[in-house]
Order: sequence, then structure tokens, then C-alpha cells
Amino acid sequence: MHNSPHPRPRLRGLLAAVGCVALGAGLLAGAGSATATPTAGKSEAAAGSKVVGYFTEWGTYDRKYYVKNIETSGSADRLTHINYSFGNVTGGKCAMGDAYAATDRAYTAAESVDGVADTWDQPLRGNFNQLLKLKKQHPDLKVLWSFGGWTWSGGFAEAAKDPAAFAQSCYDLVENSQWADVFDGIDIDWEYPNACGATCDTSGRDSFPKLMSALRAKFGPDYLVTAAITADATDGGKIDAADYAGAAQYVDWYNPMTYDYFGAWEAAGPTAPHSPLTSYDGIPKQNYDTSATIAKLKGLGVPAEKLLLGIGFYGRGWTGVTQDAPGGTATGPAAGSYEQGIEDYKVLKDKCPATGTVGGTAYAKCGNDWWSYDTPATIAGKMTYKNEQGLGGTFFWELSGDTADGELIRAIN
Repeated sequence: MHNSPHPRPRLRGLLAAVGCVALGAGLLAGAGSATATPTAGKSEAAAGSKVVGYFTEWGTYDRKYYVKNIETSGSADRLTHINYSFGNVTGGKCAMGDAYAATDRAYTAAESVDGVADTWDQPLRGNFNQLLKLKKQHPDLKVLWSFGGWTWSGGFAEAAKDPAAFAQSCYDLVENSQWADVFDGIDIDWEYPNACGATCDTSGRDSFPKLMSALRAKFGPDYLVTAAITADATDGGKIDAADYAGAAQYVDWYNPMTYDYFGAWEAAGPTAPHSPLTSYDGIPKQNYDTSATIAKLKGLGVPAEKLLLGIGFYGRGWTGVTQDAPGGTATGPAAGSYEQGIEDYKVLKDKCPATGTVGGTAYAKCGNDWWSYDTPATIAGKMTYKNEQGLGGTFFWELSGDTADGELIRAIN
């Protein structure tokens, strides 16, 4: 029915089909409160306390996850920032993703944040108007517009040729007078600078800092500028392909996508948790774990307070699995509600409850299916790690994967 981009979790399984073997390090991007240059009027969250959740533009379709659900689940009280995903990147410029979902869809009273129905003649409807209503109820909540993502990252190669023109286009779109009060900043989700994702980029190691520098110059110190970045900590891998340390001075924070390390795009297995906190005996690939990612970025000189810890509110799974412990063989991806090999936490917690833990995350064996996902208990362990490392906070993909009463986001807090 709609042309919205699918998030990285949805397209992962297609990678083998398109012949592009991508590192599973992530989905999306981040948000923040200005740490580099605090300004009067911007309430600053204490170090380590940022909680950034992705809200997907297309979630209002099949998932029927509305901005109102952020409120009714209790998530709005716990979030510091929302990353609205995704805007497109095309022709070297920032562009609207799905205009109908963003600004046109009429919400009924029952669907609306404040219980007031949209009218045919109001100037702004859609997700953007609902976000305005949510911000009225939560004045400290900040919203960033996230651009790119797995599907639309191919546009950054063109944008990198003229960063100033790109930054101007993004500013003009984010600050469009029709929705000027919705957004407090911009998040860039380029998968991946000078490396391969759904497409391959050869713009050079310095293209990312040039792009982020142009965005900071245009948006200035009062806006948030953040980025979701790869979690590939291997030698010569995706972190090494771009100058993330050099660009750190321009961002309020990074969201290293510390999930999707492993998944059923490797159809025969071995089974492995998609978001391990630490390595473990038998992990299929070294430096494919959260602590390796954080250690590598800190070692390059990225300040700890500019790194947020990434959590997936979903699981990844295989079928045709006989072995309970990780490392088993499989015959392909397990069935999922919207895509093979992936399922929301809110479904998995009942459908395939966790049977064990490995590398600081959980796994579950039910019938012939094997899943891995984070639970409130494993998130608590990751929060201990986040605090020990002095990280700036936590981000997650994405809000609709949580239970109706916000079980996972409560574990973050």
C-alpha cells in the first residue's frame, strides 16, 4: 500500500539475494541533547541518561503503531528523544519520505494523542501533528528527523559531492514553516560511508566528516546533529572505512548500531545472538559484539559521552534448528509477522520465551525455531555496562517492538 522504506531489520534477509553481504551492525540512528555546546533553554539530560527511541513513519500502516501509543505505553515519560525515521536522501538532498503518513493522514479522536480528531481543513495532520501534540504534553521531549536508513542510504554518495548544498536542503526541509516546531535536530543514518550496505559507497574516508561538518555549520549550536553508525569493529572493517573520530566533534552523539551482528541471512547458521554484549566461546566472528564496538570507537578517540548503547526491541531467528545452545545449524529464517527471520519482542516473549543467555543477551528454542533477543533482565546487564563505560545513554530500534505497557523501555530506565 505504501512506499515507505523498510528498516534495516526488514531488509537484512534480502542481502544474500542481492549479493551484498553486509555486516549486521545496525539499523538506525540517534538523537540527543546538545552536549558539545549546551545552550540556554535546552534542558540538558544528565550524562548517561539519554533514552532515544526510533519511531517509524510506516508503523502507522500494518503495525498500527501511532504516536498515541508512545503515550499510552508510558514510553513518553521515559524517552528523552525520538528519532523519526526516515526521511529520504535523493538527488543530493534531504527529501520527504512518505508525505501522506507524515503530514496528511487524518487521525480520529480515538487514534489521536489528545483525543481530538483531525479536521479536513487544518494546516497539518499526520505523524508530524501528532508529534506536536505529544511534545505539548512532554515539553522536554526532543524529536530528531532521521534521514537515510538501510533503503535510502544510496543517496548519500551524491550528497557527499556537495555537503553544503545537502545541509541547506536538510535545514530547509526540517524547518519547513508548516511543521517548524516539530523537530529539534537531524539524525544521519548512512549505511555506510565509504563501504557497502544495500549499495556500495566509494566517496572516500573523509566524506563523512565533511558531511557532518556541513550539517553542523548550517544547523548551528542550538540544533541537535547526531548519526547512527556501523558497529563493525573488525580490523579494516566498516568503522575503519570512515573517519568517525574526525567527525565526532560535529555531532552531539553517535548511535553505534550494536545489533544485527548475526542473523538468518546466513540461512544455514550457525545460530548466534544478533546483539551480544560480549564475545563468547564459539562466536562466529570476532569483534562482532557490543563491547568490541564501544572499545574500538573509544580507542579511536570518540568521547564516551558521545556514544549511546544500541538495543534491539526485536529478535532474529532461524528454523530447522535442533540444537538448543547457540552454534547450531539451520535450514533458513524463522517465520516473522512482517518479514522472515525477524519478530517483535512483544510477540516473542510469549511465542518463544527465552531458554538461555549467552554473551549478555538471551536466546530461545521453541520447536524447530531458534531466536535471540534482549529481555528486561539482559537489558539491565547492558545498562550496568553502559554506566561502567560512561556512555551518554541508550537508544533502541524501535518503539513498536515493545509491549503495550513498555516493558523493555522500563528496563532501560
